[in-house]
This record gives sequence, C-alpha cells and structure tokens, in this order.
Amino acid sequence: MSDVIAYKVNGVVVDTQSYDGNGGEEILFDNSKEALDVIRHSCAHLMAAAIKELYPNAKFFVGPAIEDGFYYDMRVMGNGGEKLGEADLELIEKKMKELALAKTDIVKLNSTKAEVAAKYASDDLKQEVLKRIPDGVVSLYSQGNFEDICRGPHVPNTIFTRFFKLTRIAGAYLGGDENREMLTRIYGTAYADKESLKEHIRIIEEAKKRDHRKLGAEMKFFTFDDDIGVGLPIWLPNGARLRSKLEHKLYKTHRLRGYEPVRGPEILKSDAWKISGHYANYKENMYFTVIDEQEYGIKPMNCVGHIKVYQSDIRSYRDLPLKFFEYGVVHRHEKSGVLHGLFRVREFTQDDAHIFCMPSQIKENVYEILSFVDTLMSAFGFSYEMEISTKPAKAVGDDEVWEIATKALKDALDEKGLKYGIDEGGGAFYGPKIDIKITDALKRKWQCGTIQVDFNLPKRFDLGYIDENNERKQPVMLHRAIMGSFERFIGILLEHTAGELPFWIAPTQVVIIPIADEHLAYAKEVHSLLLELGVDSEISSKNETLNKKIRTAEKQRVPMIIVLGDNEVASRGVALRDRRAREQKDMNLDEFLSFIKVKLNEVNI
Repeated sequence: MSDVIAYKVNGVVVDTQSYDGNGGEEILFDNSKEALDVIRHSCAHLMAAAIKELYPNAKFFVGPAIEDGFYYDMRVMGNGGEKLGEADLELIEKKMKELALAKTDIVKLNSTKAEVAAKYASDDLKQEVLKRIPDGVVSLYSQGNFEDICRGPHVPNTIFTRFFKLTRIAGAYLGGDENREMLTRIYGTAYADKESLKEHIRIIEEAKKRDHRKLGAEMKFFTFDDDIGVGLPIWLPNGARLRSKLEHKLYKTHRLRGYEPVRGPEILKSDAWKISGHYANYKENMYFTVIDEQEYGIKPMNCVGHIKVYQSDIRSYRDLPLKFFEYGVVHRHEKSGVLHGLFRVREFTQDDAHIFCMPSQIKENVYEILSFVDTLMSAFGFSYEMEISTKPAKAVGDDEVWEIATKALKDALDEKGLKYGIDEGGGAFYGPKIDIKITDALKRKWQCGTIQVDFNLPKRFDLGYIDENNERKQPVMLHRAIMGSFERFIGILLEHTAGELPFWIAPTQVVIIPIADEHLAYAKEVHSLLLELGVDSEISSKNETLNKKIRTAEKQRVPMIIVLGDNEVASRGVALRDRRAREQKDMNLDEFLSFIKVKLNEVNI
C-alpha cells in the first residue's frame, strides 16, 4: 500500500478519493501538519464508526480535526440508557483499533443536497449539518457500514488511522448555541507513528499533574464558588500576593518605558459603546443594566476609557506618542460550556495599554512593544511566535483603512526580519492585530498578548491633534496587552513551571522553621528583616515535627526554607535549603540577606 494519503494542489489539500492526477504534490503518511490534519479528521470518523457499532442509537453532528487532535459531537447514550463517561473510552478505543486494523477502504460519494436530505430525513442532526452546507454537490464518506456527510479530505484506508488515543469526554451545545441541547463531545488525537503518539500521551499525563486548577487548590491561590457565580475567580492571599508582585514589577517597567497610568470606569453608557461599535459587533459578549432609565454596559475592554483620557485635553504632535496603561478589570459573557479554570473566565484583568501616535510613529512604537514582549517572555522562560490576524467578517471601517493598518503591522515585522503567520479573518472588529503565541514547557502553544493597529476608533470618536502646520489631524491608536490577562497568564505560568514559581514572584518566598519555642524570637527577627526587603516569609510554628514542617513547605513549593536551632541563634546564622538550586548550606545572617537581595533582582524586566 502506498504511503501517499493525499495531495496538495494549488495550496489546497485534496484526498486520493478526489484527486484527478494533475499537478499535485504528494502528502505522505507522516507527522507534517497537512498529513496530521487528514489523519485526525479520518480518525474522528473511525471513532464515530466504532461508536455506531457499540451504540446503534447514536446520531452524529460534526467531527473536525483541531490543532492537536480531533473531536466528534454526537447524541449518544449507553445501551442501558445511561450517559457515556470516561470509563467508556477504553471500550470505544478497542473497537476503533479493530476497525483500523481491518484495512477498510474509505470511499467518497457525491450527491445532491436534496438527495442527501431525503436519505437522512429522520436524522435531525444530519439535517442540522445540511443547513450549514451551500446548495449544490454534497459529499459523503463511508467505511464499512459507517457513512457520514463530510467535505473531507480523508485518508484512503483505515489502516492510516491506527495510532490514536481518546483523551476526554465533555458536553458541547449543538452548534455552540447554549440555548440548544447539550451533545456529547469526545476528544482524541492521532499520529503517523507509535513513538509520536506515545510522547503525546506522556505530555498529556504530565499536563494532568500540572493542571493549574489542581495546583491552584494545593497552593491556595484561588477558588471558585457557585454561590458567587461561575467564571468568577476568588483570589486567596497566596494568589493575591503573586498578582501584586507581578503588577508592581510591571508598573515600574511601564513607567520606565514612558507609559502613564490611567483608570477608566467599569461601567459606561451604552451610547459610548454604540459609537465604538461594540454595541453592534460585540453586544452578545457584554453585560448591560439600566440606571435612571439609561442603559449602561459593563466594559469588556478598556479602550473607550483611554479614548476619553485622550479627549480630556488638546493634543499637539509634540505630545505624541501618548502611552496610557491600566490594569483594567473587564467582564465578558463567556458561555458556560467554554469556562475553564483561569484560562476562560467572565471577569479578568488585562495588562492593557493604548498608544496614541502619528501614522509615521507606528513602526517605532510596534518595535518598542515587541521589545517589551521579548523582555517579559524571556524573564519567564517562554519562547513565542507571532501571527497577524486580518479583517473579520464582522468589522467596522473601510477596506482601504484595514489594508493600511494591516500593511503597517506586516512592514514592522518584515523590516525587523521577524517571522509570522497569517490568521485570515482573525482580527478584532476594529483593527488587525499581531497575536503573541507562547510555547510552554510541554510545547503547548497559548495565545496571550496582542498588538493592534486601529484607525477606526480614532475616526469614530473624532480624535485629533494639531500638527506642525497648525492643522488638525487624526492619530492612530495602538491597542496593546502583553500577558493578555493576569488570570490566563498566571494559569499558564503555573502549568509551565509546575508551580515552581520564580523566587521574585513566589507568594511565600521563604519559610522560617524554628526548631523549638526558644528559637521563635530569632525567627521573628529574621521575618521582620525579610519583610523590610519586600520578601514574603512565614514562620512555621505549629506543634509538628521538623520533617513534617519541611514537607509542608515543599508541598507549597516555597523556594527557600531556613531552619533555626541553637547553633543558628548563637551564630546569628541560618541553615538554608534552596529548593530551586537543590542545595543546602549554612550562612550567616548578613550573607543570607545579601543573597536574598540578589535573588529578588535576578530578573530585570
């Protein structure tokens, strides 16, 4: 059997079932992106075929390939009428393996939409799929007894889908509409060889250990409470300390880079959101209320408040660029099905900034932001890549303005020789953007920061400045967030470090363990000296054994532990256990405090 699973014709992947033999570049059975997309899409159908054999009552909606695997949405119950759960995945996998090794050809059939609609007249989910397909030719793919509506592409034979793993089961609203029924969604992944699959499974298991929700509970960082509301994190003292340190460090860095702190209100009249375009283009993601018969919207973004700061004074070209920043609390109406720990919440805080500048200043300010990004990501050990997102279907402003803004971003990256991808249609409704995508310790990619060029909002709010010829001109507005949000970034950082946070932002940096009561006075003195340096420490004075106190501190992933006994009190020293360096050493108190000062400043952002 040939290793060719598809072809690439004029940039489009075409499966062997559809290929006419002209001008195609072979796509082999390997782990290239194109090959994996075809393998994973086909593996989704393999899973559906297995489920149909095991649970004949199952009906299927859609089953696409996604970035790291695939999923299928379906209506399915166990043969006893029970819901499927994680325990059922093993049985499904076993049947999938059997079907894959049967080496069944995957066959494509073209038909008309009317014929397919008649064929599946009694299947309401198939009818939902057909609603999303334009009139004309409709393709179906079959393998053995299983057939489904699908545009493809697919591998030619089930043997190419044999290296797979089902990863989890979840609920998903039909078509993503939370007002419709909840379907069962099963996720999986697939590769072209056993070794790659094995490595992926290893990463999944490691990711479970690093899950920020688990670590957040263990380390007492944050919690959620249904009495308060879903998607609304409650920050406990440890988590609040971490956030505070991050905020203070970034505040100084912003000021050194010429940013001015500002603060806008968290609730604005709907009139402002109508001018900005949020009311027409983003309303479904916002919360509204009525006060004195006037509608107000809780802000989902900070840009309108910063625009009002700009409008508070007459601006000259000599004032530009003006850089405003805010740790802005925003609220967005995320659907309950997509909420996930700190990664997707309804209330979060952005490290938000807006730069108002002349068109001639766009590049230099984009460069400054990119420098800021690089400094911050390097401090946390993240590698990153960039992607330019272009005009979406739902947008404000003329095409010409969008082209100018998009070209400005491309030119800035091109002139610096920086690589980037293109996400067609992924921009904000008011302007194109550069998305910063970081890679963590498990080689997972996360979208965090953005840089957006916006000619539209300055025009809609009639912003202006006086140029060197005493004429009124319109400024450009750059939207910028580097971390994206504190919540999401902290969640990513917890999983990236497995909770072993850098010393300078660890919520508790030192645990002081006095061996006996007579050593407590010295422990309190050390605690006070550390506090004066801006170091958070805790005294472990519970009536527990020394070993248990050390284990407790290590479970909390505290970077440093100092033990104080008779020798340390007499010599005014400390017995240090450095968790990060995995070292133990004795130091006098002055040496220890000097060492701590160095650790506090080892990262310069």
